[in-house]
Amino acid sequence: MTVEHGSSLDSTETAIDSMETPPACEGSARVSGLAAIRRWTRRCLASWRSIVATALVVAAVGVAGGLFFILYRSDQQIDDATAQRAIQAASDGAVTLLSYSYDNLDRDFAKAKSHLTGNFLAYYSKFSEQIAAGAQQGQLTATAKVIRAAVSDLHPDSAVVLVFVDQTTASKQKPEPANAGNSILVTLTKVNGSWLIANFDPVG
Repeated sequence: MTVEHGSSLDSTETAIDSMETPPACEGSARVSGLAAIRRWTRRCLASWRSIVATALVVAAVGVAGGLFFILYRSDQQIDDATAQRAIQAASDGAVTLLSYSYDNLDRDFAKAKSHLTGNFLAYYSKFSEQIAAGAQQGQLTATAKVIRAAVSDLHPDSAVVLVFVDQTTASKQKPEPANAGNSILVTLTKVNGSWLIANFDPVG
């Protein structure tokens, strides 16, 4: 009986030892888990700093690029608009200068003068007076149209435009219309906000 009692006691102690072991293992697992969480947190924080820094760099580059694009496009649009106005002024002036009819010379010459300025205006005034009599006598008519035009030089208050013009002429002696092509360098000057012709040079 004594032996059996001793065996029962030993079994009970062993069972108790077995019950006490899991908490120790569980505590170790908790420590390992906390260490893993700390390591993961440190990695996340390090990655987060890198992500934030990258995002700030990208944002800065984007803002700089956006400002450059806006400012550059704004300047380019202003230049484009100025060039278009210069081309239009040169084209309109060339058509007016090269289009006239013997029965409306005063009106046509006055219209042409409205596109001119400076020394060229003075020259054209004398020139128109000289050809008026011959144009009336020969019943001369001329009609011009611009085929194409392009800016050769552009500044805030001056420009040079190359204009290609087709001119059709007819007269009493030659009633059949004759066509002639002309290339003209039109020099413009801005006067009171308007582009006016300061020089008119045939090319070739």
